[in-house]
Amino acid sequence: MKKNAIRLLIVAFALSALSFPVLAQGTPGGETGGRHHRGMPSVDEHVQHMTQALNLSADQQTKVKAIFEDQQKQMESLKQDTSLSQQDRRAKFQQIHEATHQKIRDVLNDDQKAKFDQMKAQHKEHMGKHGSKGETGASDKQ
Repeated sequence: MKKNAIRLLIVAFALSALSFPVLAQGTPGGETGGRHHRGMPSVDEHVQHMTQALNLSADQQTKVKAIFEDQQKQMESLKQDTSLSQQDRRAKFQQIHEATHQKIRDVLNDDQKAKFDQMKAQHKEHMGKHGSKGETGASDKQ
């Protein structure tokens, strides 16, 4: 049961790294249109969706990919750390998630930042409406 809660947290935080309302619209060319992930998307999938949503340059894609790879390593390490309480682990996941968002924002231009912030807000609203267990009261924080 503890593992399921941790997995749910990992998925919730990872999914909020980018906007899945963008996924719901499908992708140009229909490669993954309508497909819903049941696990954490790969780093390459994160970068692909961010590229499509924010029109990232090749340099930005490289930087964003490195950020997501670092996040993935940190999340895996935290997942393996059994010394932390569930509350402490959840707080650390949130810290990693927020640090990742800030690093991504630092790579973006002003227009992309505005769009990224809007995507995050939409995702937060979406998660609140669907009762994410990892974000108690998320709809109240709007």
